Amino acid sequence: MVLKATERDHSVRAEIQTEKATERPSIGRAISDYIRDVRVEMSKVSWPSRRELRDSTLVVIVMVFVVAIFIGIVDRVLTIAFEGLIKFLG
Repeated sequence: MVLKATERDHSVRAEIQTEKATERPSIGRAISDYIRDVRVEMSKVSWPSRRELRDSTLVVIVMVFVVAIFIGIVDRVLTIAFEGLIKFLG
């Protein structure tokens, strides 16, 4: 969309201009462009060091165990509570 201002009444008018459809590149050209773009983006990635990776992995493993223990405790408490409720009402 292109905005054009007219000098006579100082108003702005929007005009839609359509462009010709551009020709699609060949499949070989498209693949080579894609690979080049991937290489450029991969060069921008900040890769962790071996120590950072090990430490992060250890944190994830420990947190999985902590959450599993928490969920197990909550599950057991709720099971006991519902069993007591059923005995009380039944």
